[in-house]
Amino acid sequence: MPITDYRIVHEVPGRLRVRIPSMGEPGLEASFIESWIDAAASVTDVRANRAARSLVIEYRHQDGARARVLHRLESFSAESTPGFSEDGIREAEVAPMISTALTLAVLPFLTPRMQRVLTFVNVGATLVKGADTLVNQGIRVEVLDALAVGLAAANGEVYTANITDLLLDLGEFLEHRTSRQSDRLLRRLLRPEPAMAWVERDGELVQVAGDEVRTGEILVVGVGETVPVDGRVVEGIALVNQAAVTGEDVPVRKEARMRVIAGSTLVDGRIRIEATQVGEDTTTARVSRFIQDSLSRQSDTQRLADRLADKRVYLTLVTGGIVYALTRDLTRLQSVFLVDYSCALKLGTPVAFKSGMYRAAAHGVLMKGGEAIEHLAEVDTVVFDKTGTLTQSDLVVTDVVVLSRNTRWSEEDLLALVASVEEHASHPVARAVVEAAKERDLQHISHGEIDYLVAHGMAADVKGGRIFVGSRHYLEEHLRIRFGGYNKHIARLEDEGKTLLYVGNQDGPVGLIGLRDTMREEAHDTLQRLRVLGIERLVMITGDRRNKAKALAAELGIDQVYAEMRPEEKAGVIQQFQDAGRKVAFVGDGVNDGPALVAAQVGIAMPRGADIARATADIVLMDDRLDAVADARELARRTMRMIRGNFNAAVGINTGILGGAVVGWLSPVASAVLHNGTTIGILLNALRGVRLSDDPDQTIKHQLVRFKDALAE
Repeated sequence: MPITDYRIVHEVPGRLRVRIPSMGEPGLEASFIESWIDAAASVTDVRANRAARSLVIEYRHQDGARARVLHRLESFSAESTPGFSEDGIREAEVAPMISTALTLAVLPFLTPRMQRVLTFVNVGATLVKGADTLVNQGIRVEVLDALAVGLAAANGEVYTANITDLLLDLGEFLEHRTSRQSDRLLRRLLRPEPAMAWVERDGELVQVAGDEVRTGEILVVGVGETVPVDGRVVEGIALVNQAAVTGEDVPVRKEARMRVIAGSTLVDGRIRIEATQVGEDTTTARVSRFIQDSLSRQSDTQRLADRLADKRVYLTLVTGGIVYALTRDLTRLQSVFLVDYSCALKLGTPVAFKSGMYRAAAHGVLMKGGEAIEHLAEVDTVVFDKTGTLTQSDLVVTDVVVLSRNTRWSEEDLLALVASVEEHASHPVARAVVEAAKERDLQHISHGEIDYLVAHGMAADVKGGRIFVGSRHYLEEHLRIRFGGYNKHIARLEDEGKTLLYVGNQDGPVGLIGLRDTMREEAHDTLQRLRVLGIERLVMITGDRRNKAKALAAELGIDQVYAEMRPEEKAGVIQQFQDAGRKVAFVGDGVNDGPALVAAQVGIAMPRGADIARATADIVLMDDRLDAVADARELARRTMRMIRGNFNAAVGINTGILGGAVVGWLSPVASAVLHNGTTIGILLNALRGVRLSDDPDQTIKHQLVRFKDALAE
């Protein structure tokens, strides 16, 4: 149901405090409204206060953002709200603590008989929970808690029973609150940012958030704008960068009836698109759902922690039985039963994993679940697909070839002329040619008006005739300028993985310009850092010729090279290493890297990689920098080290508490306080997370402060 009764009670640029009198009514739960606003493209933070029926919204202070936020609020829909309501959960957790506090307040005014009756009524939920767990799940920590509280109540120790029950409820509340908040913070950080869209509505062009576009609507996309939905072109011609779909950074031509994918960017032209898949049905949304699903995956470490925690319950139960058989001391038995290994072991590990995922995401690395962290920490071999990983996707001119029948042209003449024409275009090939001419300090050559055929090429009148620059298809099919006599030149350049720009005039072919991506500046240092971080073997896979591949490998210090490889052979190389007992991570970005990313223990996709590569990878780099691979490895190792430390601390401290309870040094209340304090301490340490060895990032400190503030609310 829409929200129309809101009132703005305070406002500064980029921040609104809104009072909503109907908040809390059926269908208008605070968490639903909070999640709905939180998903808006312009919103950076939102906090709901259910008691005050108010909402604090922080947003990017830019043109139209305030209006879009308020429109989002007015169009609230509980059915479309991401996430789930926590209002009922929170009330269910807080209510027992309030009930126990009231019980403790009235106990001094009651007779002993009434005290015992009220105590059993108050702790009844704990007793029922323990009985239900015993019947349906067997012996778990809930059974021990129920025994401890029930024995105290039966023995007339009403204050001990109620205080112990209060501590158990408080510990459970803090544990669940911490776990939920870590989930929410992580999901918020990983939330895809919807692109804005210009939509034709009622004869006008209006701007809306990309996730508000409806199927069948017509969108207009111009230069530099991101396609917000999956759809088909209905009018216009454009060059579209589909790096998010194919991994190929060279723009492709799109015209009527061709398909375009959400996340693509227009580099030239203008098109009208009919939306065919919107909102949760777009490619990017499907990837986002995959990420959300991955948060619930259990790693081997988590499963091991759960098994050991369950076994420790039997240890506590048996120890308590032995203590009572020897001492007949119910108080000592209660103290033993309140020693719980389970919470610290079961909750500390997933919170540590989520903290590690959050820390990694803040450094531009998306870890899809604790299993990805665990496996990356164990990897001893890293295999790189060369293109787009060890090399940059940005193009540079490598070859300027003057064809034989045009001997009056020099390389400088050809490059200067092509750059003078291409400077009127904005696509990556044009930028690379213009930059190459500037680096050689070549002079601009005067020419006539430019004729530009989008996604094909350009033509201009120059001294001595008319020059044509563009694709082979453009020159051969449209202009009948044949390059068949130079197939050897063309094949050589294409075999080296270069993109070609064809040049001709009225007399025929003039020349070729070859372009290629370049090695990343950080590649060498990243590989050396990976060795320091325990990687034993570095491998490169490429389709380049063997001599060229070996030269690059020698420059980077790579151990092994697989050259002249077809895309479908990559997964086989990964399997060979795994059959030899190696634990392999594969780094790639292309649409053909999917099988290799799946085959490896850890698949790592570059940010400009194909959509399928990001969907199948265990780790996605959100920043276009290779050293993020080393960051991910370091964070994974440190996270696993912290998990082992927390595990040992939980076992060691609780064993000490158990010993104190066995010898009678600890009362039931003291045992409960120490146990819950240990659990909360381990959770806070896990939540604190790990740092890179040279981490200067103050943003993380700010996020943790905000997180603690959110916990306090």
